[in-house]
Amino acid sequence: MTSLMNNYARLPVAFARGAGSKLWDTEGREYLDFTSGIAVTNLGHAHPKVTAALQEQAGMLLHTSNLYEIPLQEQVAGKLAELSGLPKAFFCNSGAEANEAAIKLARRYSQLKHGAEKFEILTLHDSFHGRTLATVTATCKPKFQEGFAPLMPGFTYVEKELGKIEAAIGAHTCAILVEPVQGEGGVLPLGAEFLQGLRELCDAKGILLLFDEVQTGIGRTGQMFGFQSAGVLPDIITLAKGLGNGVPVGAMLAKEEVAAAFTPGTHGSTFGGNPLAMAAALAVLTAIEEEELLSHAVQMGEELQGRLQRLIEKYPFIIGVRGQGLLQGLVFDRPVAPLVSKCLDHGLLVLSAGEHTLRLLPPLIVTSAELHLGVTLLEEAIKETSA
Repeated sequence: MTSLMNNYARLPVAFARGAGSKLWDTEGREYLDFTSGIAVTNLGHAHPKVTAALQEQAGMLLHTSNLYEIPLQEQVAGKLAELSGLPKAFFCNSGAEANEAAIKLARRYSQLKHGAEKFEILTLHDSFHGRTLATVTATCKPKFQEGFAPLMPGFTYVEKELGKIEAAIGAHTCAILVEPVQGEGGVLPLGAEFLQGLRELCDAKGILLLFDEVQTGIGRTGQMFGFQSAGVLPDIITLAKGLGNGVPVGAMLAKEEVAAAFTPGTHGSTFGGNPLAMAAALAVLTAIEEEELLSHAVQMGEELQGRLQRLIEKYPFIIGVRGQGLLQGLVFDRPVAPLVSKCLDHGLLVLSAGEHTLRLLPPLIVTSAELHLGVTLLEEAIKETSA
């Protein structure tokens, strides 16, 4: 009998170690990891640069709190500003915390500028923004909200059409919050034209544009940030997952004017941006640049999508492939939960994204040979579940 709460439907495997794109369970069996810990281990497991940075930092200093200056925070913030074009950073511990911070900043900035009536945030159908009370309210998925009423006020859900979004903007609206690619919603890219339209709409209406880049950020789409492929600059973005390669770290980046709404005492985090987390983040950002992993992710993403496309041509119950970079979804006309389990039996780790979409998230370091093996194992599992 376990002492753990029963809020995870865990698959029957426990991992003992990892290296690159591979994991080994406690029995010594090898697996190819196409989940990256849900888009977290973007550099793969036990990356030498991250390992060395963590070992060095752990031997010096783990934590002091944000009561004091943390030089590594300045380094990581400066690097993120250079890469994103957003000059101010706040550090926390997770994607949900980063989205909470973005919600608070958007409301505070808007109310300081326009008055107390500016508090409403629009989010999209098929969205996912986290598990806290505010972020689960922002998430337009009833299954994540069941049993947690009353939800937070001030959120309105809209369909993914610019005309309907414009019609939904009212006197209380202060911001629009979207994911450039909706991961949990089914690997649904919003597209450059749509994101550009949102930027124009927000500018015209005098409201903020927030991008949830918790899953799409840190190279996952082949750009450092998902918004960069659309050629737009949001007012706020949120990051987590891949930023620490397994060390819990989140971040919110914002434009100078917007960030100024946070003054001492308005928001904080005890652990956020501590020296260990910042050492991991700096190592991740450095490795992505030095190893030219963005261009590699583009190349591998195109190859993976091509291999998945060939499966569509062979199996009529596979109805589409969609995604960006190394965030790819294979869409079926039936539930994919049995296929996720069957892939595990074959030594391949994959995820679902909604009921009918298989989500594949290989690390940015994945090789062409590993993609070939992964899709081969996937096809074997497909044949067995469809027999």
